[in-house]
Amino acid sequence: MRKLSTLRNEVGSWQSLRQRISDALELSQLQDESLRDELEPETSALEAEVEKRELLAMLSGKHDHGDALLAIHAGAGGTDSQDWAQMLQRMYLRWCESRGYETEIIDLTEGEEAGIKSITIAVNGNYAYGYLRPEKGVHRLVRLSPFDAAHRRHTSFALVEVLPQVEDDDEITIIPDDIQLDVYRSSSAGGQNVQKNATAVRITHIPTGIVVTCQNERSQTQNRENAMRVLKARLLELKQQEQEQQLAVLRGEYTKAEWGSQIRSYVIHPYQMVKDHRTNYEVGNTQAVLDGDIDGFIEAYLKSKLANGG
Repeated sequence: MRKLSTLRNEVGSWQSLRQRISDALELSQLQDESLRDELEPETSALEAEVEKRELLAMLSGKHDHGDALLAIHAGAGGTDSQDWAQMLQRMYLRWCESRGYETEIIDLTEGEEAGIKSITIAVNGNYAYGYLRPEKGVHRLVRLSPFDAAHRRHTSFALVEVLPQVEDDDEITIIPDDIQLDVYRSSSAGGQNVQKNATAVRITHIPTGIVVTCQNERSQTQNRENAMRVLKARLLELKQQEQEQQLAVLRGEYTKAEWGSQIRSYVIHPYQMVKDHRTNYEVGNTQAVLDGDIDGFIEAYLKSKLANGG
């Protein structure tokens, strides 16, 4: 029913666009100067709508139309890196909000002093995975460190993962004997127990060695369900990578988050700039990007992949 509703909305929006274009063409053929003021804004709106749909047409992958799991991991850089991971969390949550996507924090591990060590967020909405997919990789931040007494310039790294949420149970089959389930007490920053009961869940997929943890919910059952969602997503990505013969980047063997491997750099000091190293797309307003304005980077990447036949 959900798929049917999505298709109906998509077909309906295309029919509506076709009708608007037809109406605008009819008005333009009347050669009535009084209609010019009405046609010009409509023409601009139609051009913007067509450009938006061209971008959607690039999202033709099997899972591009569906929901996503977004994971952020602090990399090299200590406390600065953990603070940077939390800044990225805020950036993506704001971007999701601007798009009307629903978000749910599935797992969160806080840093000892500040920020977060890792977070997994479920992003639900049309084309969530397709739009977020270009964000996968290492993100680098250059700034004056607020955690350095000498206030020196520091470089921090964080790894962003984007996985498709598996909707069909028959797409990925998990054999019960292939998983090891451990439960433990959820903990907050500093190792303090936030609950007396063991509600946190760790699932190990024995054949692949993939380990998934979830401790954000108060219910062990809910944490287990969320952990299985993440495990299915990781197994699906593993399957896709095997099909593409990219065995060097199997799930569980993360790209090392350090200097030289970043896909994008965010510079706050000594100047303001955000640059994507894959497309060379850059903007000078770092704060706007950190407030969630990342559409330009996503569009530039998708267009570059299309131009290169990717």
